Amino acid sequence: MRRNPRHSVLVRVTHWITVISFIALLVTGVEILISHPRFYWGEVGNSLTPPLFQIPIPSSRSTVPTGYAYVLPDQNGWSRYLHFEAAWALVLTGLVYVVSGLRTRHFGTNLFPAPEDRTWRAFSGVIARHLRLAPPEDADSNSYNVLQRVTYLLVVFFFFPFVIWTGLAMSSGWNAAVPWTVDFLGGRQSARTLHFFVSIGLVLFLLVHVAMIALSGFGTRMREMITGRTIARPERT
Repeated sequence: MRRNPRHSVLVRVTHWITVISFIALLVTGVEILISHPRFYWGEVGNSLTPPLFQIPIPSSRSTVPTGYAYVLPDQNGWSRYLHFEAAWALVLTGLVYVVSGLRTRHFGTNLFPAPEDRTWRAFSGVIARHLRLAPPEDADSNSYNVLQRVTYLLVVFFFFPFVIWTGLAMSSGWNAAVPWTVDFLGGRQSARTLHFFVSIGLVLFLLVHVAMIALSGFGTRMREMITGRTIARPERT
């Protein structure tokens, strides 16, 4: 069997750096959340103000009212440091990926839906196959289907930029430098709340992404993202 290229070196490298950075952000984000599991709307919010909502878990700080009679170990120091480091790694990796994708026309070739796929019939057909947990069609083996393309575009050009924006908006230094980007979101506490929800959206994407990889052949997809190649099926005569 001959081998066909599937992913370029840059796509594979940026993918795995993104995976490592995202896992680090997820773990440290949970630790930061535990230190104050209350969310607010506006510019100001603290332990003495009523929250918009709160996560029903104990805090790692005794000064934060949660309704629990005990506190968790405080890991806020190292988690914030690693969270910021992983965030910058993700930002720089994302910039390299986007600039390269625009230069090589990766987005137009591999991610933007083809004209024949920009129909509800094509989109609903892919959704129906996924809901039935049916294996992918042969046409999906060497390219992304319309649902994958739309999802990846949303993640690359909306969810990741928005989670970065809301993350920066929580910084007092960023607020002082470009206050309008924080005011547009409703304030620093509003940015934190939005940051939480968009992070939940990215986690859901990750879970569905891993499930689809398992459904379409975990070993094959992992080999493609590690080596960049897949084994082509022999042509029928």
